[in-house]
Amino acid sequence: MSEVALTEISEAIDGNLLINRTKHPLILRMTFDEKELVRGCKQRDRLAQKQLYEVFGGKLFAISLRYTKNRTDAEDVLQEAFIKIYEHIGSFRNDAPLEYWLRSVLVNTALNHLRKQKPWKEFTDLDGHENGLADGNVTLGNFQHEQLLEMVRELPTGCQTIFNLYAIEGYQHNEIAEKLGISEGTSKSQYARARGLLQQKLNKENRLDNETIRKK
Repeated sequence: MSEVALTEISEAIDGNLLINRTKHPLILRMTFDEKELVRGCKQRDRLAQKQLYEVFGGKLFAISLRYTKNRTDAEDVLQEAFIKIYEHIGSFRNDAPLEYWLRSVLVNTALNHLRKQKPWKEFTDLDGHENGLADGNVTLGNFQHEQLLEMVRELPTGCQTIFNLYAIEGYQHNEIAEKLGISEGTSKSQYARARGLLQQKLNKENRLDNETIRKK
């Protein structure tokens, strides 16, 4: 799979594009003062906490969906993440955008949730796996965001996790290895496997779409 295609997938399933705003109640269009909002949450002001959830809940839920297999687990991760956010927002120092800090809390919460399942305990380095990948170009214009999300969620849990961390969150393989307690080579090979599986899914969907068009 080309890096261009990977970038398009990452952008298409990122939190900014994933959820239909008309269907998800957590995403609201509003203006807010970030520093005032943080100050209120540090003082445990209920209205500030409510607004923080309303402003960022939808985007964080979209990220949670990428790391889980179903909405119930995604909602559990989101709820647990916000408990941590409210408890530890005092550690936020305003030296970076608030959204980055919230996102890191959500991702770490999702990883803790996954660790209980130990999805990477059977990971192995797959020598030469990456070299065997097709580097075909896939047109993504016909795919809905929800379809791309579902393709990622259908990956084996370990591949899904590493794809999210590397391709979307921007972590390097040495950082992923440290986070998950695996080798750097294992991170690379599982990412390569994720790319290969996504390539197969995209190719299959494209073939089905082309066949449908020819039949019309």
